[in-house]
Formats: sequence, C-alpha cells, structure tokens
Amino acid sequence: MATGFKIAEPLEYHRSFLKENCRPDGRGLSEFRTTTLNVGSISTADGSALVKIGNTTIICGIKAELANPTAEAPGKGYIVPNVDLPPLCSSRFRPGPPGEQAQAASQFIADVIESSEVIKAEDLCVDRGKLCWVLYCDIMCLDYDGNILDACIIALLAALKNTQLPEVTVNKETCSPEVNLEKRQRLHIHKHPASASFCVFDESTIYID
Repeated sequence: MATGFKIAEPLEYHRSFLKENCRPDGRGLSEFRTTTLNVGSISTADGSALVKIGNTTIICGIKAELANPTAEAPGKGYIVPNVDLPPLCSSRFRPGPPGEQAQAASQFIADVIESSEVIKAEDLCVDRGKLCWVLYCDIMCLDYDGNILDACIIALLAALKNTQLPEVTVNKETCSPEVNLEKRQRLHIHKHPASASFCVFDESTIYID
C-alpha cells in the first residue's frame, strides 16, 4: 500500500513524513546518510576506494601513467576524472555513451579538483617539459540511490590518499624514463574538499540529501 501511495502521490507521501519531522528511511531532516568507506579495494589500481552513502555505492580506481606535459603547462601533470553511471546501478540509465548526468558529474569532479587544489599539478611533474604523471580516475556507480556527487567526491579523495606512485628517474644518456616499482611514494594531499548536498521541498523545507 505504501509503495503504491509513493508512486501515485509522491509529494503527499513525503509530506506525510514531514509532519512527523522525519523521512521514509527514518532519518531526521538534518541527518546525513550513513557512510562507510573501504580503501585499497582494487588490487590492480595505483589507488582505489569504495564508498557507500545510504544505498548509493561508488568505487573509484586510479591508474597513473607517464605522459608528455602540455605545451601550456610544461611543469605540470594532470588529473582526468571520468564518472560512469552504467545500467547495472539503476534502470534509469541506458547502455551507450555517457549520458548528460554522467558528463555533468565528471565536469563537477574536474572543477572541484582544479578549484580546491586537492593535489597541486606541479607535484605530478617528473621532468619539466618532457615527462609528467597523468592520473586517470575512473569513478563507477555500482548502486544508484541519489546523492551521487557527494559519494563521488568521498571516493575520489579516499582513492587519491591511497595512491602511491613509483619512483621515476630520467636516464641522461638515453633520455628515457626508468621506473622503480620497488620504491613508491604517496601523493601529497594539499586540501580536503567536502561535499554536502541539500534540497528544498515545498519551497520552504530544507533537507540534507
């Protein structure tokens, strides 16, 4: 009966809980979702993390690769985030190229990385103008139940903290990089951005997502 009411009259369904100052999942209006975090979830990645916020589950794997820096920023490396919302996480998503929500989430993550300077791009430089690290951050939703941006930020930050880069030197004779996988160093995290989403219901009540 409750499920049918929720589908037929979603606004009235939520208003009935609002009268009791609670929500369908039992939380108060100002309560955050329960969050659990596990780091090092992907053994083949250079850094990884699995986060669950309520029922929303996100996994982030980071793969570090050596590349040439851009001409505009010869002394910097770069970070490439990509958010994937596959059909397996929710029936609202379809197979094929990234949809609008996935693209918007990827851009949001990229903006947060740049504006917060969680990692300074200069730290990813190996040899100015010749060699740098590129961090490919693949963020995948395993179970979608809203609050996707907050979950992505937590997973990304935890995965970056878990990332270790091997020592790299450039051979002066051959000008080729030499990677020492036995010696690794963690990334220097300069800032710790936090994301919290809110929504307004009936133009008057503010909820924490």
